[in-house]
Amino acid sequence: MEKVFIALLTVLFTFGTLTAQGLHIKRAKGTIAIDGVMDETDWIQAEVATNFMQFFPSDSVTARAQTEVRMTYDDNNLYIIAKMYNLGPRKYVTPSLRRDFRGEANDVFSAVIDTYSDRNNAFLFGVNPFGVQREGLIANGGSVASADTFSTSWDNIWHSEAKIYDDYWITEMAIPFKTLRYKENLDTWYINFYRFDSAYAEQSTWTPIPRNQFIINLAFTQKLLWDAPLKKTKGNISLIPYSIFRNSKNFETDTPTINDLDLGLDAKIGLGPAMTLDVTVNPDFSQVEVDQQVTNLDRFEIFFPERRQFFLENADLFANFGIEGTRPFFSRRIGVARDESTGQNVQNRIYGGLRLNGKLNQNLRLGILNAQLEENKDIQLASTNYLVAALQQKILSRSYIGMTFINKQAFTDAIGGDFTFSPSSYNRTLGLDVNLASNDNTWNGKYFYHRSFDETNTEAKYATGGFLNHSSYRWEANLTVQSIGEGYDPEVGFVRRRDIFQATPSVWYNFYPKKGGTQRHGPGVSADLIRNNTSFDALDHNLALNYRGNLKSTAFWDFSVVRQYTRLLRPFDPSGLGNTPLPADTQYNYNFVKANYFSNAGRKFSYNLSTQLGEYFNGNLYNLSGTLTYRYQPLGFASLNFAYNHVRLPEPLKNADLLLIGSRLDFTFTKNIFWTTFVQFNSQIENLNLNSRLQWRFKPVSDIFLVYTDNYFAESQTASGSLTFPSIQFPRQRAIVLKLNYWLNL
Repeated sequence: MEKVFIALLTVLFTFGTLTAQGLHIKRAKGTIAIDGVMDETDWIQAEVATNFMQFFPSDSVTARAQTEVRMTYDDNNLYIIAKMYNLGPRKYVTPSLRRDFRGEANDVFSAVIDTYSDRNNAFLFGVNPFGVQREGLIANGGSVASADTFSTSWDNIWHSEAKIYDDYWITEMAIPFKTLRYKENLDTWYINFYRFDSAYAEQSTWTPIPRNQFIINLAFTQKLLWDAPLKKTKGNISLIPYSIFRNSKNFETDTPTINDLDLGLDAKIGLGPAMTLDVTVNPDFSQVEVDQQVTNLDRFEIFFPERRQFFLENADLFANFGIEGTRPFFSRRIGVARDESTGQNVQNRIYGGLRLNGKLNQNLRLGILNAQLEENKDIQLASTNYLVAALQQKILSRSYIGMTFINKQAFTDAIGGDFTFSPSSYNRTLGLDVNLASNDNTWNGKYFYHRSFDETNTEAKYATGGFLNHSSYRWEANLTVQSIGEGYDPEVGFVRRRDIFQATPSVWYNFYPKKGGTQRHGPGVSADLIRNNTSFDALDHNLALNYRGNLKSTAFWDFSVVRQYTRLLRPFDPSGLGNTPLPADTQYNYNFVKANYFSNAGRKFSYNLSTQLGEYFNGNLYNLSGTLTYRYQPLGFASLNFAYNHVRLPEPLKNADLLLIGSRLDFTFTKNIFWTTFVQFNSQIENLNLNSRLQWRFKPVSDIFLVYTDNYFAESQTASGSLTFPSIQFPRQRAIVLKLNYWLNL
């Protein structure tokens, strides 16, 4: 015990010293070769970040597999070298050789770099033992597990190499200062490093982080102390021209085949080290990965995430106003128009756009986005302009106040009309958000108030609400409340429901077993209460008794028993097939159970399964869905997604069997050549979709894409709603695209 006590004191003393001093970084005296070999004098003399602590499965012991990190820099690059020790010979896990991989069961070293020293936003750079890169942006202090907090869609130029040795592996990185955004003359940044290790199912961090928090939480970072204040970079201008050839045919409308050759340009202009102007002319998004289809048994619109690169960098500055399900700005509205005669959405080409974003000073962020779209004579739509402006002022240590203004309008009242700044039709939204977070992230919350404006005189054009989260070692609690007026209509936003008052509380308790294969488990209670905002009549509510568990293998599961009440305000067909609906102003009470299980993704074969069983309105629903994945390391993986819904309803309603099945083949020939193929069949919309994409990254952030897309009408429903083997009737749409884009630094 005496030896253990002395060792513990040594670790605490070392950590205490690093916490107080941070990590010092000195300018390199020689040249750093990015080769995965630590043989330069500057590396030997650099200060070392070590004594990594476990984050998973425990958070109170030193990591079994230790890591050492060193940093240096020169006029052009920030350099990082990390040495990951093992406990003996072992194998490594990667999903493929494709960049921007994710998953806790993989081997990876990641550096979190807060260049603004605000503990709200940061860059993440990671490399695995096979030399595969990933980079991303962290927003909201890294305090919430959501796509709004961490995104790997950001893409930029940097260099790395990895090399595997007998009992350790090394990665070496060179990150150009042109790639980073930072405030000039700062002599202090904040950093953290973390490592996922598949052999020991261990996650470790340089700065200790409580396991009830998230591993990218910026509240738990240490100082990076520069030996001299940083100056701005020179000539930070990048041009990304593209050319594209399309061949497409719409068989449903029987229009002639279209052969189209097009050109476009993106530009990134650094207005100092902390501000960037992005410009796009005639943008094209043909290479963007297709959405994964879903079965829609919901009464309200389904949210699909943004995938277009122009709208992704610093997206948190524009898209995080409001709360999930109530956003005043949703970038996927740009580029889509509605044909009022058919009720269908149609593509609306973007002429061009610009985005200005960055720091005005240490505590103030600015974002401006503007896009001009072409007119569409077929649906009588004038050329429309979209403007989004956002300001974010830091307050306290990890909190901020945000304001946004969103404007959608045409500069003519009709196609071919006179130019005007005061059109008869417009839609605008003004919003205020206050985001609060404690220093240790035990508490975080938000309050928002938004108001929409248009040419109509409707009342209640507001949305207000917020949330409060508490996360401690044993307890997790959340309360989300919002009130949305009947007239609130942000046309460029995403609002699932209007004229409601909603309260969503939840409470969880965690047990941490000292023995066995379970990392933590515990019960929870959650509810969702929705009432009419005007009359306060009940619309929907549910109460769920939950239990969940995380295994030390990284597998996890949860189980819920739910009591649901639903009042229909308009007719609704619960079969999802457009059959005889349930009448409006009817009420239903029903019970069901839900369960989810996610296996250890570090194994060659992994899977996740979900089910919902029980009552459904005045009938029954039996659902089974999941994903089966086989990894043929390191070249890629094959997966099968499926969702089966067995809906049984009393007469005169009709039964339904809905099947959604999709396969994905992801093959990486090298770290620069990727081939991905999706095949998706959806019986609800009677569609079979094929999307195959070949990508060659011939130099950093420069690619050639060959994309083939095909859609077929596939009938699989009988008159009684039963499911049969799909019969492909005829093609709907087909396209082939060849695209080249080239990143040129000036």
